Amino acid sequence: MAMLTCAHCLLTFPERDAVRESVNSDQLVFCCHGCRGVYFLIRSEGLDDFYAKRHWNGPGTPVETSKELDLKTFGEDVREAGQDREIDILIDGIRCASCVWLNEKFLLRTDGVLSARINFATHTAKIRWDPDRIGLAALLKRIQAIGYRPRPYRESEQFKARRAESRDLLVRFGTAAFLSSQLMIYSIALYAGYFQGIDPGTKIILEIIAMLLTIPVILYSGMPFIRSTVSGLRHLHFTMDSLISIGAGSAFIYSVYQMFLGGTVYFDTSAMIITLILLGRYIESTAKGRASETIERLSELAPKEARVVQVSGENIKDLSTEETALVLATSLRKGDLVKVLPGERIPADGRVVYGESEADESILTGESRPVRKTLGSEVIGGSVNLFSTLIFEVARAGKESILAGIIRAVEDAQAGKPRLQILADRIVGYFVPAILLISLLTIAGYIMRGASLNEAFMTGVSVLVIACPCSLGLATPLAVLVFTTLASSRGILIKGGEVIENAGRLDHVIFDKTGTITKGKPSLKTVLPIDSSIDREYILRIAASLENLSEHSIGRAMVKAWNGDFFPVQNFLAVPGSGIKGIADEKSIIIGNEAFMKEHGLTAPALSAPIADLTLPYEQAGDTVIYMGWDGTLRAVLIVSDCLREESANTVKEILLRGKRVMVVSGDNRITTAAVASAAGIEYVISGMSPEDKRDYIRGLQQSGSRILMVGDGINDAPALTEAFVGIAMGKGTHIAMESADAVLVRSDLSAIPYFMDLSLRASRVIRQNIFWAFFYNIVAIPLAVSGVLHPIMAAGAMAASSLFVVLNSLRIKKGEKT
Repeated sequence: MAMLTCAHCLLTFPERDAVRESVNSDQLVFCCHGCRGVYFLIRSEGLDDFYAKRHWNGPGTPVETSKELDLKTFGEDVREAGQDREIDILIDGIRCASCVWLNEKFLLRTDGVLSARINFATHTAKIRWDPDRIGLAALLKRIQAIGYRPRPYRESEQFKARRAESRDLLVRFGTAAFLSSQLMIYSIALYAGYFQGIDPGTKIILEIIAMLLTIPVILYSGMPFIRSTVSGLRHLHFTMDSLISIGAGSAFIYSVYQMFLGGTVYFDTSAMIITLILLGRYIESTAKGRASETIERLSELAPKEARVVQVSGENIKDLSTEETALVLATSLRKGDLVKVLPGERIPADGRVVYGESEADESILTGESRPVRKTLGSEVIGGSVNLFSTLIFEVARAGKESILAGIIRAVEDAQAGKPRLQILADRIVGYFVPAILLISLLTIAGYIMRGASLNEAFMTGVSVLVIACPCSLGLATPLAVLVFTTLASSRGILIKGGEVIENAGRLDHVIFDKTGTITKGKPSLKTVLPIDSSIDREYILRIAASLENLSEHSIGRAMVKAWNGDFFPVQNFLAVPGSGIKGIADEKSIIIGNEAFMKEHGLTAPALSAPIADLTLPYEQAGDTVIYMGWDGTLRAVLIVSDCLREESANTVKEILLRGKRVMVVSGDNRITTAAVASAAGIEYVISGMSPEDKRDYIRGLQQSGSRILMVGDGINDAPALTEAFVGIAMGKGTHIAMESADAVLVRSDLSAIPYFMDLSLRASRVIRQNIFWAFFYNIVAIPLAVSGVLHPIMAAGAMAASSLFVVLNSLRIKKGEKT
């Protein structure tokens, strides 16, 4: 059967489905009546150039345009813009610049639409319209009519606030800079008149103009400082803004006073103080914006909508044929079936139940290669489905998803403060009142010495301005922002600001064995029945039934090896680091290590050879030996094999090159642990450790002065991860381990640990440099101000330069320079 190509969407389709039309004696074919309608609508609007301009290589992903739009999902995004309305939306179906051209032209030809701008890179549109001439529903239907689908677009409140803050600072600084530049013209004339003489009438006119130019700088540009000062004074709490407000305000009031006495005015001083401080604040704000790019990128990953499969019965043979409904991603619940088309982002965490594809998880895990997804594979919300349609069952959505957890952790880390910054904040609380007192004493001292009121007052203002501890306030936050951004880009999730300081002072690195040094993907190698009357299949079924309730990776290996039904299990109990027990098939089953067997009084039956002779070859090969028994007797031994991670040996080598001592601490037996450690190049091995033993061992080392980095993945590692100076959990480990750790390797790649150590050391050094500079600057600058060497304008410039140094020094972490 012949295949034709649609004149509108370029879809290839069978000839029997063709919709034919004659246009200017040319015979055109369309795949459906929808494409035909859109084609003629575009022509009727005089936008035929769309077909000449477009650069499509073939059909794109079908866009659902037939379904009704839910206007409630757009209502929250409408903003008032004077008498008009404005909205930001996403437009599905944009494939090239001609699509942008078509949408913009089509919208602008719509009565009531005032402006329409579409960003090709992000597919976001900013549309402004007159609500008296067209409504939102009609506007959105216009977009839908030409074959595109509008969707809600929302930024997080955090980024709206940050952008609004930067915009506000820019406007305030721009206003202050413009007025201050005009003010300087009149101030220079006044200073010239001071030296060369000036007509009194001219002088008062210039002073009035200077005062009028200064008032907006103080009352508009400087209003955030004034509000902060007033709020602080209500609670007798002084802040950095107090120094700025009092310094600029004092110079202004004193200048007005001098106008009536015919003395020298310093309106330029008052305006320039605020202008220079705003410049420093704006630089700080933009630096924070760049450093917070990780959270912003992560927040933008979450799709706003999802296609939920409407299952029509219990015996569904082909999920792909089921109807779907477009719903808000925030409404997804555990157990929902969601369809994801190629090129779309996955809206929640879950497990694939239909289809095979690959997913791009790079921005979440740092893994650059696409990850294959087949039946049963886990998918991560925010990742991109690349090639084929997938249907997955939702496991975690919204605030419970991995993506939401990563965002929360990064936000918490960037808001966290190392001990050095906490100390600096305390100092600022005493520093500001002390500076106010020094300023007053300086004024009083100058007057008592016989200096003019003008000289005394200007010296006091210089003390206030030069001592503003802005650089002290910036010393740590910017460094933490840059640190967490770089760490996230390498798949390291930082959960607290104090990690920087701690990780920079490590001397020991301790690894767990299973799932950390090894891949954590063990497989059942063999089953060795001790009781010959019991067959292997029964042993495996019993073991898998209990392990099915366990989170341990070794347990999952047994479950994976068993393909049949499970026995019902009662009274299940997992003892981290030892084993599990429960009742199955009316037997009280004990599964675990040798110590766990002894603890429960299980003994081996009389055999021709000791059990140790059976297990020794496996242990020497690095395999894990698991014992199982019931009724007081050992019944079987299960051998589980796990491969060493490819990067383990090189990671250990890199850590040793940095002068750290590397150890393996495991709950496994000595022979197995030593074999794995030796393969990774680790000399020091501690085996047979329970979770409490690991914790106590680390506590003992730290009490003797060592600083420990612990790396683990399981429930049994949680106490040790919490106890260690710094705890790092593997990203594919248990949730309890990840909650207990200070950092998480999202993609479970040990090679990130040396990088993390180097990055922490650089960031820690930069923080110390910043804090040292902030204190050193004040120690040197305050005496200069008290001595009268620095004019208030020079003082404001020096203070802004100090803050700028801290900002630039913090950004050096990003460049990877040795500090």
